[in-house]
Amino acid sequence: MSSTEQQTPENDHDEAATAAPEGARAVRAPHAPGAATAQPGRSRRGVRALLLRLHFYAGVFVAPFLLVAALTGLAYTFTPQLDRLVYGDLLTVERTSGEPRTLAAQIAVARAAHPEGTLASVITPSGPEDTTRLVLSLPEFGDKQRTLFVDPYTAEVKGELTTQGRSTPLATWLDDLHRNLHLGAAGRLYSEVAASWLWVIVAGGLVLWLGRARGQRAASVRGVLLPGRSARGIRRTRSRHAALGVWLAAGLLFLSATGLTWSRYAGDRFGQLLDAAKGHAPELVTALPGAAAATGDGHEGHAGHGGGKVAGSAYPADFDVVLAAARNAGLAGGVVLTPPADLASAWTVAQDDDTWPVHYDQVAVDPVQGAVTSRSRWADYPVLAKLSKLGVQGHRGLLFGIANQIVLAVVALGLVLVILWGYRMWWQRRPTLEDHTAPFGRAPARGTWRQLPLPVLILGVPAVVALGWALPVLGITLLGFLVVDLTAGLVRRARAT
Repeated sequence: MSSTEQQTPENDHDEAATAAPEGARAVRAPHAPGAATAQPGRSRRGVRALLLRLHFYAGVFVAPFLLVAALTGLAYTFTPQLDRLVYGDLLTVERTSGEPRTLAAQIAVARAAHPEGTLASVITPSGPEDTTRLVLSLPEFGDKQRTLFVDPYTAEVKGELTTQGRSTPLATWLDDLHRNLHLGAAGRLYSEVAASWLWVIVAGGLVLWLGRARGQRAASVRGVLLPGRSARGIRRTRSRHAALGVWLAAGLLFLSATGLTWSRYAGDRFGQLLDAAKGHAPELVTALPGAAAATGDGHEGHAGHGGGKVAGSAYPADFDVVLAAARNAGLAGGVVLTPPADLASAWTVAQDDDTWPVHYDQVAVDPVQGAVTSRSRWADYPVLAKLSKLGVQGHRGLLFGIANQIVLAVVALGLVLVILWGYRMWWQRRPTLEDHTAPFGRAPARGTWRQLPLPVLILGVPAVVALGWALPVLGITLLGFLVVDLTAGLVRRARAT
């Protein structure tokens, strides 16, 4: 807007908008041509004015991305229950009175029925009613696999699915919907835009709401946490929007931070931080001691199990030997057993428990000796690696079971309400003139950066540049907002002239 179009600050504007009786319309006279508007000096009010304009633009243009992310995330949150509903006959069995059969017996029966491909890994049951999963790698499947679901008590193959990364087709579909809207790498920009701006919108909204009426009754604890009971019109909408935002702030900031860690561009920056801080999880050493010299022709060094064996193959009996070694090393619950790709490497066994307290220990096992050759303990993870891992699992709703899912669902539904109330405020603030009503509300006044205190301006510009480097999508979209805003201001100024 040009300087002649500047409107009153937020509180004064809302007072004017709600002073008339409910349902009445305020009539605004246009500014007199050539009327001078006093330019306020630099003060802390300039910071609030700038935050108000940034919060407005981010809310209007980024909220659609947040709305889609909230709805798709809500659907993904209940993936475990949906999997049980759709694939219950494959994922679970009716427990019999007997003991489960050995992995060797289960694998032998399953591979007799499905000899195709290479046995890439075996996932043991996490509970007495879960099936054993045999993951087959087939060249024509690309990065996907064929997973056989085996009854551990009868060794019967209950069915098969095309899976990706241990996820069912439904879970993979919902995950891709939330992450990239099934648009591939380009679609991931939508979720990164949402995650990049979410924390900015939340932080800006908190500052505006907590500092809106210092010293007034509305600034009391109740006024901050609960909507105004006597408020009407735009004031009622604003109090609902802001109060619910306060309740959701911690959850939204958590989702923003964890979503950024595995995004495309900001996630790459986070990976560089982990590299610099040596914050990655410790790697499991899978090279067998002396294997390079002992396996020169691909046959020596594996007598008994390895005579005539080729790289990438595994005998069913090897799985029992490796599992027994992992159990003796303390790996309880469901585990993932992965044969080596070559004869110079050990097997890996990794715990597969995402529910708190988590279990992420891994061991490398030599099947010939039945001995653990290397180990990676969850307790030895650096702090950053632990926070990153737990954050992602919490973001996915896996960390605390159903409690985690309920919290995420409440936050997602709350975010939908906050967005809808935000758009309602925009509609309620539309200018009403003598002859017509504008379709939408006006943006807060332009030129607020001129009101910033010089120290804030001097320190703020480098900070924004650094933030744009750390969060590239945030930086680029912010630059886009500035270009659009400057262009709109020039066009209005030309029309006014």
